[in-house]
Amino acid sequence: MKNKFFNTMCSIFLACFIVMIFTPFITLAIPTTQTIPVTTSISPPEPEVTETASENSTSAKDITTNQSSDPEYDTYTYTERQQNNMPTILPPTELYYGTKTIYLTFDDGPDPENTARVLDILKENNIKATFFVLGTQVQNHPTMLKRIYEEGHAIGNHSYNHIYRELYQSPDTYLEQLHHNDDIIKNVLNVRPHISRAPGGSAGTFTKTYWDLLQNQGYIEVGWNISSGDASSAKADELVSNIIQQTNKNTFLWSHAILLMHDSGGHEETVKALPSIIKFYKEQGFEFRIINSKTPPAW
Repeated sequence: MKNKFFNTMCSIFLACFIVMIFTPFITLAIPTTQTIPVTTSISPPEPEVTETASENSTSAKDITTNQSSDPEYDTYTYTERQQNNMPTILPPTELYYGTKTIYLTFDDGPDPENTARVLDILKENNIKATFFVLGTQVQNHPTMLKRIYEEGHAIGNHSYNHIYRELYQSPDTYLEQLHHNDDIIKNVLNVRPHISRAPGGSAGTFTKTYWDLLQNQGYIEVGWNISSGDASSAKADELVSNIIQQTNKNTFLWSHAILLMHDSGGHEETVKALPSIIKFYKEQGFEFRIINSKTPPAW
């Protein structure tokens, strides 16, 4: 009986000893998984960025291009890029030609009254537009610029003060005003736009030097091919009629119709006309887009 008990205890001891010896090796043989923590944020997510193809293009992390119809901005000004030996030339991109595409653009703002009313109308219609802003106006109404940006519209550089005799003294004075406005815009939004529009348009003012400087410094000059005529004393119904006539006459522009309007003080008739303008393009089946690097040249 004692021998049987002794043999049993020895067997148990031997089994325990074997388990102790081989457990580490068994553990190593079993595959394990590790959960990578996912960081979430309650603040708005950072926009996606485009990859750049060459060292002469803008750094990928600095241009926001979530989709082909979204605004694009840079976290650096041209001066900052130059000082830090960063690339300044924008990467090439495929232009977007739609079947019926309309770009609503507004110059010379932001204005505390007219821009606010324009934004209200755009929100009611669930469409986006592009605002080419003046530095002097941004300085006076930074909150309105923030609203344009936060509501998803595109912002463009329209010079600092719009005074022709100062602006067009030379290509350098023109670029100096763009840089000044960039600084003002970035001080409000922490980003600056790539798109710009010359006051009065580039025709008759730009030479090859202007175009070369704009390209080398990462600006996209944006013209227009339909004018509302609101620089005159025309009433709202006349503006609507003018726009409809130009649109119907120039069907070859339907792939990229760029409409010039103004939202600065004194353009209350434009605000009155805007709902009818939007209604016309909606009824004609036009797609509303904002201007970015994928927008074709006006002409």
